[in-house]
Amino acid sequence: MQLESDNFKNNERIPERNAFGKRHATEHMELGDNLSPQLSWTDVPFEAKSLVLICVDTDVPSSPDGINTEGYSISPELPRVEFFHWLMSGLRPEAGELDEGACSQGVSIGGKQRPAGPTGTQQGSNDYTDFLAGNKDMEGTYRGYDGPCPPWNDELLHHYRFKLYALDTDNLNLSPDYSGQELMAAIRGHVIDQVELTGVYSLNPALD
Repeated sequence: MQLESDNFKNNERIPERNAFGKRHATEHMELGDNLSPQLSWTDVPFEAKSLVLICVDTDVPSSPDGINTEGYSISPELPRVEFFHWLMSGLRPEAGELDEGACSQGVSIGGKQRPAGPTGTQQGSNDYTDFLAGNKDMEGTYRGYDGPCPPWNDELLHHYRFKLYALDTDNLNLSPDYSGQELMAAIRGHVIDQVELTGVYSLNPALD
């Protein structure tokens, strides 16, 4: 399979318009346009019954200490964990493409109630749901696509891995607001092919 985007090439920078957070001259960051990126896929195995699409940041600090804190930098040596930004099941192999903004246009405070997406797809709850829990201004259930917003004081460039899985089933029996862990468990044993497109992003000007 092949997976491409008009917005960025493999291992190149994701545009600010596709991000949850973008740089601000005096406040470090502000909310971005949060447009889901254009994606297109080809060479899907003929026996595939459905596709699953995820976006996961594999460079998230394993400790919340010092995140976005003045006078503190997050070391690139700090162990890292995954953060799911997008979970979509039920994609039709023959669709071939998602237009830019087809699944997200702007940041919805408290999360999207009914995220846009192709007919028949189901989008899970991304990890902003847990990350923003307890933030009175932002907390909620964040469904569908919500793009990059790495800590502005992180010394490590973050990698956002868009992964497309071709499955031998179109019935995963997922809960309505399934998590990344639930989705990955559900597809285990059903993947017949997969492909990855990686984009990078940072809010730290020192990483330009």
